[in-house]
Order: sequence, then C-alpha cells, then structure tokens
Amino acid sequence: MLTPILEVKNLSARAGDKEIIKNFSLTINEGEIHALMGPNGAGKSTLAHVLAGKPNYEITSGSIKFLGRDLQQMKPEERATAGLFLSMQYPVAIPGVSTANFLKHAVNAKRKYNQQKELDAAEFLKLLRTESAALNIPAEMLKREINVGFSGGEKKRLEILQMRLLQPALAILDEADSGLDIDALRIVAEGINRLHNEHNALLIITHHLDLLNQITPDFVHIYYNGHIVRTGDKKLAEELEENGYKNFVENE
Repeated sequence: MLTPILEVKNLSARAGDKEIIKNFSLTINEGEIHALMGPNGAGKSTLAHVLAGKPNYEITSGSIKFLGRDLQQMKPEERATAGLFLSMQYPVAIPGVSTANFLKHAVNAKRKYNQQKELDAAEFLKLLRTESAALNIPAEMLKREINVGFSGGEKKRLEILQMRLLQPALAILDEADSGLDIDALRIVAEGINRLHNEHNALLIITHHLDLLNQITPDFVHIYYNGHIVRTGDKKLAEELEENGYKNFVENE
C-alpha cells in the first residue's frame, strides 16, 4: 500500500485580491518523483511558497496534509524541521552568517525536533566535507557568507547541499536547473538522485526537459491557471518540449 507524504485536496489560495491557486489537488507518495511544468505566471512558485508556509498568501479553501498532519496548522519552521524542504528559485543572501555555521544549526535543529542527538563540531565537519565534495563545493565556499557574491550555479549547488544534509521527507525543487551550465546541471542532478529513495519524495518544478533527462519522474503534471490540466509520464514532458503548451491550455 502506498504511503502518502503530501495530500493536497481542492486547494485555492490568493495573494491580496488575486486568486492564484484554484481547486488544486495532488497526492505524492513515498518513493515518487513528480514534475510540475507550466508557462511563466501559471502559479507554480506560488504553490511551492504556500506549501512552505511563506506569508502573504491566504488559503481560501481546501486542505493540505503532510505526513498525515494538517500542514496549515504548522509554522514554516515546523514544516522544515518535520521534513519539508524548498529549494528556492532565487536563494537569498544572508550577510554576516557563514555558510558552514548556518548549515550546522539547520541540521541540529532538525535532529533536535526528531529527538536525535545533535552533532558536535567534529561530527558535523566530517559530514559536511563528505557531502560538499560530492557536489564539487570547495571548502573555501563554505566559509563565505550565505550566497553573498555566489554565482547562480554556486547558489543552486548550495541548495542541493542543504537538501542532502537535511534529508527531507519531501523536497520541492523550484527551477533547480535555472541558470546552470551542462556540468553544473549534471552535478545538481547527481546530488538529487543520490538523495532520492523509497522513503522520500520529490516535487520538481521546471520549464525544461534537461533536468528530467537526468532525473526520471514517475509523473509529469501540466499546471496552468492555478491547477493541473494534464498528467502523464516523461513522454508528456517530451511532447511539451516539442510542441509547447498551446494544445494543453487553449481551452482553459
């Protein structure tokens, strides 16, 4: 029997007076990889932000369950420590905070939430070295302030490093392939593939087939006008790449 990690039913949400998510439903089970594709302005990032608990969005109807709990009753930090991770399209810079120190506090916050022993400096450093090496992240980069002066590729690799360190139950990747060259895309894809297993799940928000050629989704959803208009497998993404969205959204 499949175990659901995320259950969204008839969700509608708005920002101010504008309704952006409209009667959206989606179930993501353990071990599954879902890709969400849609044109600019369709509301894909808004959906990711609502799930992560970003302020300024009002849920007007519907329900969201995460690991069986009512997600709407959980604060953003509680969602994160419970195992929901968002890799942002535009990661923010945090001047004055070193990357390594930030990552250590994040990992131990999650371990404390799960009643696990917190890692001491030596234990964390060993883990950090192993995971950063797998993503070709130099030690010098980890000493710098978070995302301050980082290139687009460096920011995305740091997001994947956070994900691998935190081991989330559900990772939402909002355009993780944006702005990456071929080598950086391969490294990011390998990092994501190494994380994925039968007990967690991925929701990949993307415009392009490049990332899905390296991370094979179980389901591809076309998202338009605030809800899913078509679901298929990777062949659906290939059809989109060849013909665009017109055939799927013209009647919406």
